[in-house]
Amino acid sequence: MHQLHTAVTHQTYHHLRRALRRHQDPIVIDASEVEVRDRGAVSLEQVLWFVAAGVSVAVIAAILWNQIKTEAEKPVQSPASP
Repeated sequence: MHQLHTAVTHQTYHHLRRALRRHQDPIVIDASEVEVRDRGAVSLEQVLWFVAAGVSVAVIAAILWNQIKTEAEKPVQSPASP
């Protein structure tokens, strides 16, 4: 059922993009189309979200690295023979 839902979602999105003429390759479209699609510079909110995502990834990577390093530094006990 999940695959059917995903397929329907992709098809709907594809048809909406075709209806809005957003599916074309930017190399092929003319200059008037570019002016319509151009949204200008990024907003401060977009920059802050990008920075927040980068910081969160860095924090998670640092936590995982410290855990891996701590486990790697523990001495390995040799197995006792029977």
